[in-house]
Amino acid sequence: MDKKLLDILVCPVSKAPLHYHRETNELFCAVSGLAYPIRDDIPVMLETEARRLTEEEREYLRKQARK
Repeated sequence: MDKKLLDILVCPVSKAPLHYHRETNELFCAVSGLAYPIRDDIPVMLETEARRLTEEEREYLRKQARK
């Protein structure tokens, strides 16, 4: 994921910053609790295409935010 692109993208639901998760190839939003897929190197920023984060994933994001 391109760092410059990640710096300007925000969650369309909460307008909060997104975090890239390499293993799932998704952009996570800790505030809305959604994960947006990346398909063919293009983030799909539609709420209808997003999945809900698990509690473990949300906790991971909280820990990352504290660093």
